[in-house]
Amino acid sequence: MSLNHLNEQDLHYLASLVDTARCSTGESALNTHSRDQSRHRPVRPEVVIWPQSTEEVVAILTYANERRLPVTGWGSGSSLEGNPIPVCGGIVLSFGYMNKILSVRPDDFQIDVQPGVVYKEMNHELRHSGLFFPPDPGAGATIGGMIANNASGTRTVRYGSTKDYVQRLTVVLADGEVIELGNRASKSSSGYDLLHLFVGSEGMLGIVTEATLRLAPIQEEFAWAVATFSSVEAASRTVLDVMRSGINPAAIELLAPECIEVINRCKGFDLTVSPTLFVEMHGASTVHLSEAMDLLQVLCGDQGGIDFRPGLDRAERDRLIEARHSLGEMIRQVHKDQHRIVIDVAVPISAYPEMIAFAREAAGEAAGTTAYIFGHAGDGNIHLVVGAKPDDALAWQAIDRLNQRMVMKALEMDGTATGEHGVGIGKRKFMPAEHGHSLAWMKKVKTLFDPNGILNPGKMFPD
Repeated sequence: MSLNHLNEQDLHYLASLVDTARCSTGESALNTHSRDQSRHRPVRPEVVIWPQSTEEVVAILTYANERRLPVTGWGSGSSLEGNPIPVCGGIVLSFGYMNKILSVRPDDFQIDVQPGVVYKEMNHELRHSGLFFPPDPGAGATIGGMIANNASGTRTVRYGSTKDYVQRLTVVLADGEVIELGNRASKSSSGYDLLHLFVGSEGMLGIVTEATLRLAPIQEEFAWAVATFSSVEAASRTVLDVMRSGINPAAIELLAPECIEVINRCKGFDLTVSPTLFVEMHGASTVHLSEAMDLLQVLCGDQGGIDFRPGLDRAERDRLIEARHSLGEMIRQVHKDQHRIVIDVAVPISAYPEMIAFAREAAGEAAGTTAYIFGHAGDGNIHLVVGAKPDDALAWQAIDRLNQRMVMKALEMDGTATGEHGVGIGKRKFMPAEHGHSLAWMKKVKTLFDPNGILNPGKMFPD
């Protein structure tokens, strides 16, 4: 299906749909919305529009669909696989002005928000309610972007990912039709689950303009520990033991020695430079957490743990969390002369030790590159950050091969090509290997909701 470029008449009409200040063809606006945080080639849109209401989105999409103009939604641009890059140009809908918390219903554990709300700011506003939104990807992600990519993060092992917290959506389809999906009840057996069809669809089926999210109670007590090991493999085996034990950690993060070295260097910690687990636990009582911490220490010792530091206070815990979330940026600072990609795969938890060992071996064979291994170990997610100088063609060929090897190994283990970063541009080529014949049905769903192919074109499907 061919798409059109915008002409002067298109630009004039689109500008009439919103306030003048919220429609721009200026160099700064186009450049800002041409790239995310990935290495994928930037592509500038032809116009950026900041809608303020569902009605404005309806008007824009109705016109775009009639004219077959590509439309790409934009949250904060924090994605890592080129997900919001407008590869066909056209219109970018940037949701920075649709950033309101519409309603908080603490008795129902729910919140209504617009898609441009930043989840960290939302949790800050909720802090006095005793509730929070658990998915925690770390970057300054918006709710709309998190829904589009089914974002997760450090707490997924206990609390789940974004899909587990979306209860109701208002969605504008490609032709401007508005549909309401889901409800406010805690459960439902009514009809097809169209609601979750849109979670993780990367803005290719419709544009979310309002969401009702489920919230979780903030636990009264917490405990943190840092455990170090002689090898990454020993640390990863401990993860498997912890998950079998019933301890139910809120977060369990694995960091290879090179990651600890960067954290010490950039954040002033004095952590032992060795394979490390960060473990966080939530509970209703200190007694329960103390017993869980004792068992955790035993499990770490059984796998040859060389150090165990429990009982971190809240300030130290917050510093560690901030350091973990900032790790990608710190790696960039340490290697300012390099470009990098983040290889994001996930495997069944039983396969995690083998996948970690494979990652270390494969990364070591990629000549001319630097590599950092870390991940949300409790749910089998591995991140391998690999970088090289931008003009080192041989190194980038090695990185491409490493990416291919990592994904195919994960799929061989019944895992996935992307644990949480989405498909976007970077993982399109792996979709047939992961999904087989079901990929054709995904294309049929796309065609059903967006027959002219205007929504975020060029993503997810290899062709």
